[in-house]
Amino acid sequence: MASTGPETTATGAVVRVDDLRVSFPIMDGDDVHAVRGLSFEVPAGGALGIVGESGSGKSVTSLALMGLHRGSRAQVSGAIEVAGQDVNAAPDKRLRAMRGNDIAMVFQDPMQSLHPQYTIGNQLVEAYRVHNPRAGKAAARAKAVESLERVGIPEPAKRINSYPHEFSGGMRQRVVIAMGLMCDPKVLLADEPTTALDVTVQAQVLDLLDDLRRELGMALILVSHDLAVVAGSVEEVVVMRHGVAVERGDVRQVLAEPEHAYTQALLEAVPRVEVSRAQRRAQDRADRAARDKASGRVTEPGEFAAFTPAGNTEGEAPLLRVRDLSQKFKVRGGLWGRASDFWAVKGASFDLNKGETLGVVGESGSGKSTLSRMIMRLLEPTEGTVEFEGRDITHMSERELRPLRRDVQMVFQSPYSSLNPRVTVGEAIGTALRVQGERNRAAVRSQVCELLERVGLEAGHYNRFPHAFSGGQRQRIAIARALVLKPKLIVCDEPVSALDVSTQDQVLRLLSELQDDFGLTYIFVAHDLAVVRQVSDRVAVMQKGEIVEMGDSDQIYDAPQSDYTRSLLAAAPVLDADESRRLRAERKERNVAQSSA
Repeated sequence: MASTGPETTATGAVVRVDDLRVSFPIMDGDDVHAVRGLSFEVPAGGALGIVGESGSGKSVTSLALMGLHRGSRAQVSGAIEVAGQDVNAAPDKRLRAMRGNDIAMVFQDPMQSLHPQYTIGNQLVEAYRVHNPRAGKAAARAKAVESLERVGIPEPAKRINSYPHEFSGGMRQRVVIAMGLMCDPKVLLADEPTTALDVTVQAQVLDLLDDLRRELGMALILVSHDLAVVAGSVEEVVVMRHGVAVERGDVRQVLAEPEHAYTQALLEAVPRVEVSRAQRRAQDRADRAARDKASGRVTEPGEFAAFTPAGNTEGEAPLLRVRDLSQKFKVRGGLWGRASDFWAVKGASFDLNKGETLGVVGESGSGKSTLSRMIMRLLEPTEGTVEFEGRDITHMSERELRPLRRDVQMVFQSPYSSLNPRVTVGEAIGTALRVQGERNRAAVRSQVCELLERVGLEAGHYNRFPHAFSGGQRQRIAIARALVLKPKLIVCDEPVSALDVSTQDQVLRLLSELQDDFGLTYIFVAHDLAVVRQVSDRVAVMQKGEIVEMGDSDQIYDAPQSDYTRSLLAAAPVLDADESRRLRAERKERNVAQSSA
């Protein structure tokens, strides 16, 4: 069974952490104890997963391993040894030398790690020469090309002159990994390296990290909120909650027979590709009924007076009709900087009925978000038509569209980016009502407070600012803002991709409950196939701007007709460690076969 006690000290451990404690002093009250008594070891060439929700102490631990709390107000105690060096006692000069040489870090957002005004090559060369000042530019450049080739960047000698914005998200993450490998570190620390990536790119990055670890004999510490991500990539896992390791052990044992209730809850929250929409909704409704019964409260559809649930009657026209929708952009480049046409979406067609959820899934660059923005009329389509409730809205002016904004709302991927940090959440939600002509401030506040409570927050949160909320709470605020105008259609563009699995599960349950209560219609855009299946009645699979497959959710997942859909399903992470490794081996065989063909 998985042990919750200290691990036996392994001979030749390249990383040793013993009784690590990290706290942060605050102005009022007690210190915040972010990490409390954490201990683990990682052998050379070994792989450890650190898993937990936001706020569990994962990233604080990562920063402590790199000595990055130094100079802050953080109080760090306990022992941290990397490659035989005491991180806490090392002088600043020695610590800087250790970073990159002994331990390197790959952060979650590659655009935050790469300077947009410098070429990839310049940044890789700088990373190498900082630690090897005697190396010439030519040698450093050769090392940079070698590192890019190692992580699978095509034509590395050419791409070394490219800027970060000229790479896709997955390619940028490979560049950041290449930067971490420039000085051949003994330990690679990857902090949420795949969170914002689609399933195929995520699989590629995880496969790459596994290959590099085995090829270079390098230890890997993989930090993630998703147990499915670490399942096939590590040998041991530490599960953290509130700064404490509540469970640790062999990854197979922990995933198959979790002992701690928190680990069990994390596993239950992970969306599974094999779970159908009907199964998910049945479970959600049963859980909600149990909660209502326990609280003595009975929820009736439409009980919130501000809303009128929508319904779909037989033979009624679809709420939304999309025909041959296409979007063309001008892209500069090529000979003499001439612009060329790029079709982000080509010939998309579908109907959407009232009360239905259409899932739109595909890789980054497949056209999902462009399609959703055309439906919202944030972009004017180049070709095709969009009809809402029988009205052609394809080329309406912004003035004509204003009444439509009441009926069609959007929930974006990053709630923090879509909320003004200087405006209280109450004002942010109520602004839409005022824009639509509501002048009674008391009425606005009443509706906003009602909505805050409906999405699981409190009326007393009205005057708080966005920074005072967690990521999941901010997404609830974004959902409340979308609901405030009593819309008929909500377009959700990657609404849970940046959230940890338990918070993601809570938001998905909320969206399901709101759909039941208010008869909402959703377009749910995401790259996570398991999430899309559990929320969608029908699914559209997009590739390179085209809908390559569309149909009933269960039909698409159980009997996919497109090779592309099958490849997406094969790349989806699974919780079974052995199955995950088997799928990785199959991908490698397939890649070898394709390379030799």
